[in-house]
Amino acid sequence: MMNTITLTEKDIHTGPLVLVNADHPVDASYETKLVSVESDYADIFLNQKAATVLANIFQTIDSEDFIVPVSGYRQQEEQKQIYEDSLKENGSEFTDKYVSLPGHSEHQTGLAIDLGLNKNDIDFICPDFPYEGVCQRFRREAVKYGFIERYPEGKENITKIAPEPWHFRYVGFPHSEVMRDKNLALEEYVDYIRGFVYRKKHLRIQKGTQEMEVFYIPAGDEEEMTVTLPEYLAYQISGNNVDGFIVTVWRRQHE
Repeated sequence: MMNTITLTEKDIHTGPLVLVNADHPVDASYETKLVSVESDYADIFLNQKAATVLANIFQTIDSEDFIVPVSGYRQQEEQKQIYEDSLKENGSEFTDKYVSLPGHSEHQTGLAIDLGLNKNDIDFICPDFPYEGVCQRFRREAVKYGFIERYPEGKENITKIAPEPWHFRYVGFPHSEVMRDKNLALEEYVDYIRGFVYRKKHLRIQKGTQEMEVFYIPAGDEEEMTVTLPEYLAYQISGNNVDGFIVTVWRRQHE
């Protein structure tokens, strides 16, 4: 039995792999289900799946007393206020490095979280999150769960954002591990996956007894597109917010 999934142009702009940056804004049609990150930070929200995954990471490394959420989902008006306040307080050079333009911030997707060491004085824009101790343990575990450090050092020319050790983005597994293993920023990963087109060559990833298959469906001129998958397979389809869809399929090794 086969399962036929219909995709529309609107679907290009939603999902865990949407690329949001200076060139690709959050689309007006973007929607996500938000929940509080945790009860102690009821005013900080994330996409429901991302929040669940983040809680699992914290539990795995027993970090809840040492790492705190600083900033999660932001509405357009909040991002605008943060940007304007930073211009006044820090100037344009600093703001251009660390604060995205309203409409172009990952925080508006609910898929991004800024984290900081738990201490009395936490900088909202640049919280302390060093490459050692519990923070580094978080980085190592985060990739296994689907989070990436979104703006690493050495990728500034690609992301157009200065290194932000505190900013993490949920993209889902296995995409997070592929990005780490191949040293790809999200911009590069979206481009990389375009090389694995539906019904041609697919990216295959082996993890234990599980095989994952990733491929790209370019958006055409049609209002609707379809993808056909075996009915018994688990799958995820995400728009890339640029020009198509990234499909992830989970297979057992013997299939």
